[in-house]
Amino acid sequence: MAAAASVDALLALGRDVLLPVYRQREMILERGQGARVWDSEGRDYVDFAAGIAVCSLGHCDPELTAALVEQAGRLWHTSNVFYSEPPLRLAQELVAASRFAERAFLCNSGAEANEAAIKLVRKWATAQGREPARRVIVTFRGSFHGRTLAAVTATAQPKYQEGFDPLPGGFRYVDFNDIAQLETAMAGGDVAAVMLEPVQGEGGVMPAAPGYLQAVRALCDRHKALLVLDEIQCGMGRTGALFAHWEDGMVPDIVTLAKALGGGFPVGALLAGPKVAQAMQFGAHGTTFGGNPLAAAVARVALRRLASQDIAANVARQSQAIRDGLDALNRDFGLFAQVRGRGLMLGAVLKPEHAGKAGAIGDLAAAHGLLLLQAGPDVLRFVPALNIDDDAIADGLARLRRALEAFANG
Repeated sequence: MAAAASVDALLALGRDVLLPVYRQREMILERGQGARVWDSEGRDYVDFAAGIAVCSLGHCDPELTAALVEQAGRLWHTSNVFYSEPPLRLAQELVAASRFAERAFLCNSGAEANEAAIKLVRKWATAQGREPARRVIVTFRGSFHGRTLAAVTATAQPKYQEGFDPLPGGFRYVDFNDIAQLETAMAGGDVAAVMLEPVQGEGGVMPAAPGYLQAVRALCDRHKALLVLDEIQCGMGRTGALFAHWEDGMVPDIVTLAKALGGGFPVGALLAGPKVAQAMQFGAHGTTFGGNPLAAAVARVALRRLASQDIAANVARQSQAIRDGLDALNRDFGLFAQVRGRGLMLGAVLKPEHAGKAGAIGDLAAAHGLLLLQAGPDVLRFVPALNIDDDAIADGLARLRRALEAFANG
């Protein structure tokens, strides 16, 4: 067990050597198992954050670990100048699972997947004979698509863009779930694609309204534009279906994935439907590390597990358990205006009198042994492992109760 001075020294080291773009909580996490983690002083935490919806099968899942260790003893990296079997199999399995895609591009992260999607849209529009002024991509206020320069421009939230001007051109923003605004934005015929999250994550865990994605699809078809779905956070079983848009009854042209796909190992993917599968040819795009054998070997196991009926059933059951638990807490504390989301991607929206306090509640949760996220300043976000068990849910809700008692007591 590390001494307190050692913890203090590590925290001081982090403050000294890391670019100060994060405000980490004052703990050193050391190990994890399933839906629990332990810090370097031996304290245990129930994990309702899962590395921001990444550790889809919990920490140190034996099957994922075995796949990683086996591949690590064979081949780590080749670059995409050469073939190896794990990425070929992963691409094949993603295409088959998607029900719409013809080809896949493997990369390392969600931001990279979205950068690839933006470039693919522009390349497709060029091939269609559209001049640059007619290659606009429409995105939605409250969205989050990544931190690279094009992805952060697609992210229609000024707080993520501040200080990074000049931003790339060719993006237009509309309000989420407002089909009339989107129709107006597309009326000029200059829109090449619409890009959105079926459930906005950083924007407050905001799902698309019933029928909205179908209406967006119809508008894209009418205006000969592509539909790009960012399922980096909401995909891969998070909402209860393997792909979130399956619940909306429509077919996209491009889907981007990351987070849960690797179960904690960095990997991203772009899936391309028939309209765009041939738009990128030799030399048009690339990645040194993307789809390396280690990542692909782990992601193949994760994909198979996340596509199972067992995971879908557990997501439905535990989603209801969290909702029921939050309802009970709200009867006692009266903090939440609503709970929204799908599956195990839930947001508890604080009442106006508690606006801006999500971070403070997260701090109290950590102090009471619960890892919890926020989605903006007013929303507590619940994105635990998709295979989380009943005991961890009950324990996590009990710890949240103690944290909310502390909050209510000032």
